[in-house]
Amino acid sequence: MRIRPLPSQLVNQIAAGEVVERPASVVKELLENSLDAGASRIEIDIEQGGIKLIRVRDNGCGIHQQDLALALARHATSKISNLEDLEQVTSMGFRGEALPSIASVSRLQLVSRERESDTGWMVSSDGGTGTPTPSPAAHPVGTTITVRDLFFNTPARRKFLRTDKTEFGHIDLLVKRMALSRFDVALHLNSNRRETLALPIAQTQAEQEQRLVELLGTAFLEQAIFLRQESAGLSLSGWVARPTFSRSQADMQYFYVNGRSVRDKLVTHAVRQAYRDVLYQGRHPAYLLYLDLDPRQVDVNVHPAKQEVRFRDGRRVHDFLFSVLHHALSETFPGMVVDRATGEITATAEPIGPIAAQSPPVRTNTAAVQQQLFQLRTREQRAGYRLGFDMQTPAAPPLDEAGRSETIPPLGYALAQLKGTYILAENENGLVLVDMHAAHERITYERLKRSLSERVLRSQPLLVPLAVAVSRREADLVEAHSELFTKLALRVERIGEETLVVREIPILLQGTDAERLLRDLLADLVVFGSSERIQAEMEKVLATMACHASVRANRRLTMEEMNALLREMERTERCDQCNHGRPTWSQLALSDLDRLFMRGK
Repeated sequence: MRIRPLPSQLVNQIAAGEVVERPASVVKELLENSLDAGASRIEIDIEQGGIKLIRVRDNGCGIHQQDLALALARHATSKISNLEDLEQVTSMGFRGEALPSIASVSRLQLVSRERESDTGWMVSSDGGTGTPTPSPAAHPVGTTITVRDLFFNTPARRKFLRTDKTEFGHIDLLVKRMALSRFDVALHLNSNRRETLALPIAQTQAEQEQRLVELLGTAFLEQAIFLRQESAGLSLSGWVARPTFSRSQADMQYFYVNGRSVRDKLVTHAVRQAYRDVLYQGRHPAYLLYLDLDPRQVDVNVHPAKQEVRFRDGRRVHDFLFSVLHHALSETFPGMVVDRATGEITATAEPIGPIAAQSPPVRTNTAAVQQQLFQLRTREQRAGYRLGFDMQTPAAPPLDEAGRSETIPPLGYALAQLKGTYILAENENGLVLVDMHAAHERITYERLKRSLSERVLRSQPLLVPLAVAVSRREADLVEAHSELFTKLALRVERIGEETLVVREIPILLQGTDAERLLRDLLADLVVFGSSERIQAEMEKVLATMACHASVRANRRLTMEEMNALLREMERTERCDQCNHGRPTWSQLALSDLDRLFMRGK
């Protein structure tokens, strides 16, 4: 069979198959062009889910009359001119394929006017291959692109579209995702001539928060921690929701790299690692984060629709994201207040002690910890054990020389115990309810983690060394990361081109599936360049140990013990939730109580 060049129309339609998946894909490309044109106001009109009509108007810089025909030509763009530009892309779009691809599968009209021009100019295309000729048209400064009858000349593609409601849902989500990255742009969305979204420019912190409330809901903002951190050319800012505001689906996760919305497995992995021991199994975190870095350090030219990126130094980015988020989540503690303007974390009351000043760690080896747990359970069965806290905390707030109460701690002072499960306390805001088992479990867990981190991991030889067949690349990784395996107390040797043998594992992971652990660790090294698998597995063991060592329901506590537990919560990282992501305490303000009893009405 002879080789022959494809007709230009077919080439455009093939390109459209990569760029134009559905109406939302068209809206995405047109919105990105408007943003690159410097628009501060964009209006989107949709009819029949975008299948019948998509119209995008903007007040950007406009297109020169002589460039209108080129705008519909393949590989013609104003955004890059050489390889150096391609290596440091700062615009949303740059390929020069979107408009000709869209024009090849629709009836497209483009009208634009530059600020220096007295009139606008228009070009049209109905899916053909001819070069359009611009004609004068009345138009304000900016550009309007109208796309009608999408896929009218490719009926096979049209059959794959869903209902109008479903297709508009994709458009609505896309516009909201864009709106969360560009507070400096007003966005208006209309569906079938009915306004569904009207977002003015949000310049101040209050206006930006109002946009967040409209797009993500009040609950997200109330439960979010604002953060801003810079290090070695990387900058991360935005909002992460507390673990107690988790989701059943990953439907509230927004991540932007240099203003571009991306879905990246490296990012997702770093975030999940940061939430590792504070999120309930099967739940998903919610976040809105912006990562900024040198454009030369990220390749945005790896996906036709520009939905994925590739970092030049993925491990550095992964470690930076994990570190910032892990630190932010570890600083959640009772009485915490976040200044939304600066991101600074403060306390509502004078803290009992610095958050980092924890109680002395449990200095034992694994066998001793297990023995300790056995003794605790034995004593509990006999007469109940005393909590390992400082019992010098007063049961009531001390008085100053004038007889007035000093500042009350964030969780206040205990009043009573309810049904052997909850501690009732009074603080400055009203009534505090504490789940004593969940709170003590977190405290014990953090103690065990500190104890583990302060000593070198000890390994234990396997009775029978385990041979594992792997790829040559994975075997090379073991040799290249020998120091990492030694640090993790995992002795793995290469005995062939594609064979490894596991000889020792950490003592704390006795009985674990060593082959699964090794394969998971190698998979992480291949994708992310690092792994937290062993740390995660050991933390699972510690979580189980903490659960068994924590105070049980129906265990009666003295007033002294309850106050000691409250003070220890105030000194413990991540004590707002237990190891499984459930809340450890809740506040009922006086206004809530007044509302319950209809006081003041």
